[in-house]
Amino acid sequence: MRAYIRRKYCVVLLLLAAGVSAFAEERPYLCELGLQAGAGYYVGDATPHIFQNVRETYGLHFRYKFTKRWAIQAKGLTQRITGNNYAFDASNHLVKQDTYWQNRLINVDVMTECNFLRFGAKNKYDKTLYPYTPYIFLGIGAAMYGSEMNKFNRVAAYFPFGIGFKWKFYDWMGLNIAWQHNLYFADNLETGANLNNTYNLNGSNIMNFDLTGQLTLGIVFEFGKAKKICRMCNSD
Repeated sequence: MRAYIRRKYCVVLLLLAAGVSAFAEERPYLCELGLQAGAGYYVGDATPHIFQNVRETYGLHFRYKFTKRWAIQAKGLTQRITGNNYAFDASNHLVKQDTYWQNRLINVDVMTECNFLRFGAKNKYDKTLYPYTPYIFLGIGAAMYGSEMNKFNRVAAYFPFGIGFKWKFYDWMGLNIAWQHNLYFADNLETGANLNNTYNLNGSNIMNFDLTGQLTLGIVFEFGKAKKICRMCNSD
């Protein structure tokens, strides 16, 4: 009888230990720092289509993860944009030239992200977690740029939105691919005077706003583990 009771207590203790280890198994990282680089482009009066006159873009981001699906990201990217110059002909029509203008933008934004899958490191106690997921994002941002290359004497708000893919290949490291578009509340990203605010509608007509895009690949470093949750402790 005593041997049976001892075995019973041993089984109970093992089950409790297993329960505690299950609760403590996953302490996810809540914060991320990432480096991003890739290709950027501009769409406006000088360039009507995406991925024309592609130039470099790069920067960094910070992400805080509220849940497995929701996060907030603060990002800073710089990119160079370019397009053909235009000049008036004898009939006062704008004609495309073989020369190019260039400008540089510094974009800073804050965005809300939604993961399609519950994103996190593999966990044998939670089979609904995936180390990869597509995601979407949108937010608000502000850009600095100039009437000349690297002058930065203008500021415009913009609406960032896009899609991406996250892959967690190590406990505290991962990769992100993001395709972001920035719709500026302005029509003067170009440095050419003939293209800046051509119809005097700067910031007032959404059909005339300038737009930039960035397709970036980033490496992510995670930190700031969540606190341990003691399910067995007294809540008082």
